[in-house]
Amino acid sequence: MAKRWGWVAVGVLLAGVWAACSDKEDTTAGTEPATKSTAAPTATPTAKPTAKTTTSKPWYDDYDPAHFAPDVRRYAKQAGINPQLLMAILYNESYKPHDPKFERQWAEVDSDPAFGIANMHKPAFDETKRGRDFARRKWEELPDNPALAIQAAAWHLHDLAKRLPAQRADLYTKDELLALGYNAGGGNMRIFARGRKAGSQAQSYVDRLHDNWAKSAEALKS
Repeated sequence: MAKRWGWVAVGVLLAGVWAACSDKEDTTAGTEPATKSTAAPTATPTAKPTAKTTTSKPWYDDYDPAHFAPDVRRYAKQAGINPQLLMAILYNESYKPHDPKFERQWAEVDSDPAFGIANMHKPAFDETKRGRDFARRKWEELPDNPALAIQAAAWHLHDLAKRLPAQRADLYTKDELLALGYNAGGGNMRIFARGRKAGSQAQSYVDRLHDNWAKSAEALKS
């Protein structure tokens, strides 16, 4: 949720990797990049032939949150949150490759990794799943299971909504505050709700949310 990767610092190294290989009161889910000096190698999975001798690529080779619109609608409804908000957050969090092997290799060099298409940290996932029908699921499953990642993100937003103060300043809308909570943590969200302006990193998350808002509405029609 809150931490983003330092793609500027590792851009050259990552380019080499992809070319050489075919393949806190606060707990936050989305990530802001953290500067890393190295990146783990990746491998692009081999496409599997279908019965009609065509090839089908893994979902993460052509990742677009719109492909998971049915899951977004389903879990947003279950959690009682705005599906457009959930979809926009998935777009916000789509900045990094979601190849499961890549995520696990990156976690070996990242002291606080986030997994899955919603970029959720382990403490946030473990707290969110308590008492829910996915309580037996593990954070380590998120890279391979987009539906589980969306379900967990939806309920995390639900829990953040419950933490909003009854009296709020009018600086941010409810959806903007929930996005800020997803990115910067529940404690910071409550501070912003009382009228404090978000810092540059958190504000950039809201700005990207606005950029992705119309696209998210369109994606939900699919």
